[in-house]
Amino acid sequence: MNHQHTTGMSGKALLEALTVHADLSDLRHANLDGCGLSELPVKLLKLNQLVVLSLFDNQLKEIPDGLSTLRFLKTLNLGQNLLTSIPNSLGALEQLEMLDLGHNRLAELPGSLGALRNLNFLYLSNNLLNSLPASLGELSRLRYLNITDNHFMELPDWIGRLDSLLELRIYNNSLTTLPEELGALTNLVELHANKNQISSLPNVLGQLPALTRLILQSNRLSELPESIGGLSHLTELDLRFNNLASLPDSLVGMRSLEVLDLRANQLTALPPDLQRLTNLRKIDLRWNQLAAYPECLSVLSERGCIVYT
Repeated sequence: MNHQHTTGMSGKALLEALTVHADLSDLRHANLDGCGLSELPVKLLKLNQLVVLSLFDNQLKEIPDGLSTLRFLKTLNLGQNLLTSIPNSLGALEQLEMLDLGHNRLAELPGSLGALRNLNFLYLSNNLLNSLPASLGELSRLRYLNITDNHFMELPDWIGRLDSLLELRIYNNSLTTLPEELGALTNLVELHANKNQISSLPNVLGQLPALTRLILQSNRLSELPESIGGLSHLTELDLRFNNLASLPDSLVGMRSLEVLDLRANQLTALPPDLQRLTNLRKIDLRWNQLAAYPECLSVLSERGCIVYT
C-alpha cells in the first residue's frame, strides 16, 4: 500500500489515490473541483483529518450524512452543483469557518446550520431560497453573508444579531425594503443591495458607523432618509437607476465620500453645499434633469473632482 506523504491533493491524482486505496490518513486539503462527479467518493469520508474539502463545479445531487464525520473541516465548498437539499448532519461540523452552497438548487436550509458557531463566511448565492432558518441568527462570528440571486422578498429581523458582520450581499432579489434591525450591525463595512425593488430606506441606515460602501443601484427609491448624511465613513454611494427627484441636504455630512453615482434618476437640483464633500473624486449625474449647472459642480471640478453631467 502506497503512503502519500502530502497534506494536499487535487483532481485526477486524488481520485486515483482513492481508487488504489493509498494511505491518505495525513491528508488535510482535498480539491476535486470540476471533476464531473455525480456522487461523492465514499472513501473521502474516511479522510478524517481533512481541514479543507472543495467539490466546486461538479454534478452532485446529494451530500451523504457521513460528511459530518469530517470533524476537523474548516472549509467546505459545495458550490455549483445540483443540490436540492443539505443534510441536517452538516450542523455537526463545529470547526467549519467557510461554507459555500452557492449556485445550487436549494429552496430551503436545515436549521442545524445555526450550530456552526465558528462560521465566518457563508455563500448562498444563486439558489431558490426565499427564507432562512431563524437559527442562523446564532452565527455570532459570521463576517460575510451572501444571499444574492435568490427569491427573498424580505430580510429576517434576526439579521441584526449578526453583530460581527462586515459584508452583506443581498442583490438580485425581490426586496421592497430593509429592516430596522440592520441598524444593529455596527461593524458592517459593505452593503450591496442593488437590483431589488426597494422603495424606501429605514432611518437607522444612517447609523452604521463603519459603513464605507453602500450599493443601491437599480431599485425604486424616490427619496433618501435625512439620516443618511450620518454615514461619515462612507467612501462610495451608488444610487444609479432609481427614481430620486431630490437629495437631502444632509448628504454633505458624508465627509469621507469619494465616489457618488447618481446616474439615471430624476434630479432637477442638488444640495447647494455639495462642494463641502472635500474628498469627492467623482460624481456622475448623467441622465438626470438638472435645470441648470449648479455652482457646486464648478467648485468640485476646479478641485480636481471628475464631474459627469
